[in-house]
Order: sequence, then C-alpha cells, then structure tokens
Amino acid sequence: MRADDLPGTAGSGHPSPPPGLVVVGHFDEDADAGYAVDRPGGADSWLFVWTTGGSGRLRQGGSEARAGVGDLVVLAPGVPHAYAVEPGARHWRFWWAHCQARPSWTPWLRPYGTGGGPDGLYTVGPVPAALHGRVEGAWRRMHADARWTGAQAPAGDPGIVMAHGSAARELVLCALEEAVLLAAASARTPASPPGPDDRVRRAQARMAADPGAPHTVRSLAAEVALSPSRFAHLFTEQVGHSPMRALREARLRHAVRLLEGTDLAVERVASASGFASAFHFSRVFRARHGTPPGAYRDGMRAAIAVPNGASQGASNGTPIQ
Repeated sequence: MRADDLPGTAGSGHPSPPPGLVVVGHFDEDADAGYAVDRPGGADSWLFVWTTGGSGRLRQGGSEARAGVGDLVVLAPGVPHAYAVEPGARHWRFWWAHCQARPSWTPWLRPYGTGGGPDGLYTVGPVPAALHGRVEGAWRRMHADARWTGAQAPAGDPGIVMAHGSAARELVLCALEEAVLLAAASARTPASPPGPDDRVRRAQARMAADPGAPHTVRSLAAEVALSPSRFAHLFTEQVGHSPMRALREARLRHAVRLLEGTDLAVERVASASGFASAFHFSRVFRARHGTPPGAYRDGMRAAIAVPNGASQGASNGTPIQ
C-alpha cells in the first residue's frame, strides 16, 4: 500500500513513523533545496540509509557520519538525530527504511558503531563496488514487497510505501536483512574500539544468537573457558550488569520479535524465548514494557492497521523522511 494518510508523517519537527510500522522509500535530494531533517527526540524505530549517489551527513547524539556511495548508515531509536545533504555536495540519493530491527542484526552492526557505538550510530562501509548492484536489488525488492498483496506487487513506483499485513512486513524485513548482512560481511571492518573482553563479547553474541537456549552462568562460562565466578565477575565489571540480566534482555527482545511477526500463542512465545513459564514471562514482559504480551501484540497490530478511508492513490501529505 501507499503511505497515504499515514500518521506521524514528516512535518513540523520532522516526526518519524510510529513504532511497529515498516516504511520504505527513496529520495534524491538537491543541496540547493536545503534538504535537512532534525529530530531532537530521535525516532521510535530504527532508520536504515543506503546511499547510491552524492553524499549526506548524519548526526546521532554526539556522533557524526558521512554517507557516501556504498555506505549503509544505521540509526538506533530513541537518540536525537539529524541528517542532510553533505555540505559541498550537489545532491544525496539514497534508499531508506524505518522499522524495528531484528535482534539478530545487532552482532553484525556492532563492529561498525561510530565512537564505540554508545550513540547507536553504525556506519557500515564502504561496501565493495562489485556488491552494490546486489545490495540495491535487495532495496528494490523491499520497495516492491511492501506492496505485496498475496500474488504480486502492483506495477509502478509509488515513492514511499508502508508494508501492510504480516506477509508483506516479513518479506520486507527479509530483504533488509539480506542488505544488512551483505554490507556487514563485505565492508572493511574498522579497528576494534576499546570495549569488553573478547570472552565477554563471545558470551553476548551467544545469547543474542540463541536466546531461547537453556543458558546458565556455568554453561556460558564453559564456552569461553572461564570459571563461573570469574566469568560472572568479568561480565558484570565490563558490561555493567550480570550475565543473567543480559540473558533476560536478549530473551525479551526475541519475544518482541515473535509477538510482532508471528501468531504464536503467548505460551509458545514464552517457551521459544527461554522463559520457564507463561506466567513468569508475562510478569517480566510487563515490568519491562509496561503492558502484558497479548496487549502489546494487539497494540502493535492496531498501529499498523490501515487507517479507515485511507486512499490507495498518490500521497497528499508531506512524505516521511
């Protein structure tokens, strides 16, 4: 579907799309037009930007990045950000997507965190020129799949599109996952900034990759060849909280993905995410998100429902940016 009448479209203060939506578009902005976006409160969703021409400049918190051809720049939610055509550049042509990032993408992006990643700004690039066509092909599929209705996407280029329906959203996220993986796997990895011990990073990656597994301090310590007490002390010292708290957060992120992308019953979501019972899962989820899992899912689906009377024609509002 088109992004017609979409709540939260860009206007005064450049608000971003509401959380839960998957929105894709492409811009070719002229420097003379004074193109710039400023969000003092950040966005409710992740923003992915793939540059195909010219260059842009993005700021996230206290970090900045240049987006040139072959660069994928990613902005995490909840941090003040702004972006514009780079000073001195004639234009900036780029694909963009607002969505909730899958937890499995975090380890791919982490090495590209600007300034060590505290501001949630990731600059993945430069991607080798030989892969530009394949990465852009994934973006073109996102744009088409957002309009998928069960048979094929409508012909034509509507500009900005919002994925409607679980199938369309999953198709878009799968194509975006391909683009993120291709970029992260092929770009020149920056020098590793000072950070957690490699054994701590390996334990974090293990939890992120399989949060539903029956991890314990003892099992995680064994995987990195440390005693349980030494591992727990090292992890807490470098991360700022215990391994079990980190595991709980990883499980909650996985549960959110299942609630948003599947129709699994809450009991199944709890089990697949590694929680001992649906009751325990609901209690922890509510403490973290302020609402029970079922109500959270209902709220997300209400947010992405087609607005009553939404037009299928050209958008009449200012486009999302």
